[in-house]
Amino acid sequence: MFQTKKDTLYVILAGIFITNAVVAELIGAKLINVFGVPMSVGILPWPVVFITTDLINEYFGEKGVRKLSYITACLIAYCFILLFVAIKIPASEISGVTDANFFSVFGQSMWIIVGSITAFLVSQIIDVTIFHFVKNRTGAKMLWLRSTGSTVISQFFDSFIVLGIAFYLTGKMDTPTYIASGLTGYCVKLVIAVALTPVIYLAHSLIDKFIHDK
Repeated sequence: MFQTKKDTLYVILAGIFITNAVVAELIGAKLINVFGVPMSVGILPWPVVFITTDLINEYFGEKGVRKLSYITACLIAYCFILLFVAIKIPASEISGVTDANFFSVFGQSMWIIVGSITAFLVSQIIDVTIFHFVKNRTGAKMLWLRSTGSTVISQFFDSFIVLGIAFYLTGKMDTPTYIASGLTGYCVKLVIAVALTPVIYLAHSLIDKFIHDK
């Protein structure tokens, strides 16, 4: 049993955070067109990661985020190992998914995972550092600034690192496409981060009520 409501809150936020981060890696091999520029569909779960990162930052501090980030990175690496083993095991003759089908989806996901672990850890460290830098100077005020500001800067690095390792270094993208895709992905994340600001305030209010209600 959890001893306090904050314990329960941390487990809930951690579950949401980890689930969306792992799903983003598994679906990330699929590229979609955004304004004519290819971009990983793995971007879809990241708005939820943005929100949970900021909420964990707010209520559990830098140590809470760092601990969860390392745990998540280890779980993503575990997915990498399972995918590697699954790819190496031959498919049954009656399987509706052939080895080639399976590899075409999850083989690229393995590179996504390698890139994402690197990008994830770098961006999370940047995010938590900027978040608490701003919070230490503004106190409890200006939640929007530390939340959006940390996301805006950290996701710039995330966008280019993951694409660079997963698609550029593997020859799936040329240099112009890599730059255009990285900038497009970053702009999409920027718009999402700004649009989610009211959601951060709403979640903050609901969590305060949950914690302090008896």
